[in-house]
Amino acid sequence: MLDTARRHEFCVLAAAKPALPVLLTAGRLAGRLRRVPRIGWVVSDPVVARRILNDPAHFTLLGEGGVGHMWAQVLGDWVNDIFDGPGHHQLRSRTRDLFTDDNARQLTARVIGPRLAQAGAALDAGQAVDVADLGRVLVGRIVADLLQLRVEDRDEAYREIFATGEELAALALGTTTSTHLAPETISRAKAIVARLTVNVAEAWRTAAPETVLGRCRDLGLEQRQAEGLATLLMVAGTETAASAMARTVAILHDTGAQHRLRGDPSLLPDAVREGLRVTSPAPLIGRAVAADVTVEGRRLRAGERVLMLTWTANNAAGPFDLDRGYLPEHRQLWFGAGRHLCLGAPLARAEITVLLQTLLASGRAWRISHRSYRRKVLIPSYAHLPLRLARH
Repeated sequence: MLDTARRHEFCVLAAAKPALPVLLTAGRLAGRLRRVPRIGWVVSDPVVARRILNDPAHFTLLGEGGVGHMWAQVLGDWVNDIFDGPGHHQLRSRTRDLFTDDNARQLTARVIGPRLAQAGAALDAGQAVDVADLGRVLVGRIVADLLQLRVEDRDEAYREIFATGEELAALALGTTTSTHLAPETISRAKAIVARLTVNVAEAWRTAAPETVLGRCRDLGLEQRQAEGLATLLMVAGTETAASAMARTVAILHDTGAQHRLRGDPSLLPDAVREGLRVTSPAPLIGRAVAADVTVEGRRLRAGERVLMLTWTANNAAGPFDLDRGYLPEHRQLWFGAGRHLCLGAPLARAEITVLLQTLLASGRAWRISHRSYRRKVLIPSYAHLPLRLARH
């Protein structure tokens, strides 16, 4: 069972980028810290990765190798202040209550609850539901609400929104060795951002308090901050959330853990946490060295790059296991760490939770007849994962 789950996860990684599973597997040989030609310093140890992510004095997102460096080229230099400048603390302080667990549950219930009810009814009627496609639709609905996009309420419209966000995120496909973007790539990215944020300015003024933009306004964020935050949340949470949803469902099926979960729903938080650990949808996290520093006895120089192999670090603990419990050395490393811990982490957990609750509601097992993997994408994921409920 575990071998089946591992094999499919390997296929997911390899389909996204053939070299990815090689890099992530070979990363185990890097030890705690090693320099690799053309990539920079590579880390596959969770403790060392956490130390780096918690050291803003010596490591930054803004230099070559950091995601802030890439998005500043697209969104403007003001992103530097939001990502790692004085404005970052202010932004995090003001948005601390934006995505609490309770707010995330309310958001998912309001935005994707009705569509999940439809999926549950289809499963109960004996129909197949493609969970990979459903995940993209659900995330598209979240993005539409986040950016207050006016679209027809149909699955195809939300698939298009997801695809647009994916197109924007895919601009990072070639940034393993450099985060400098070509002029034509920047122009294309700016056009996508303009299309996605066309309603943000008005929505920031008029959106209802229960929406994310309405909350941003009521929390005192400036319009530009709200627009940038919404865009970055969309980029960071589009593919990763859909990937984690489908892959967690597949792992529960492949390991047989769904049967135990169905018998003991109190294990649902453990299933979500383990699903995120094993899949680690963002398998790599990059940082630039801002100032000379010694880590693990090695001297890192300003201007160099560090690549954290988060998938490797997280999976070193072992395969999916509902009994594994909380791992202090990891502490949600799949969401990053420190002051840059993903703001949307509670939302991701809520999205996976409500999907699993929908599948568990009938009390019957789900069966996957076939599956396919998405190829040449930034975030490893399933292309199709149709499932049906077993007969009584």
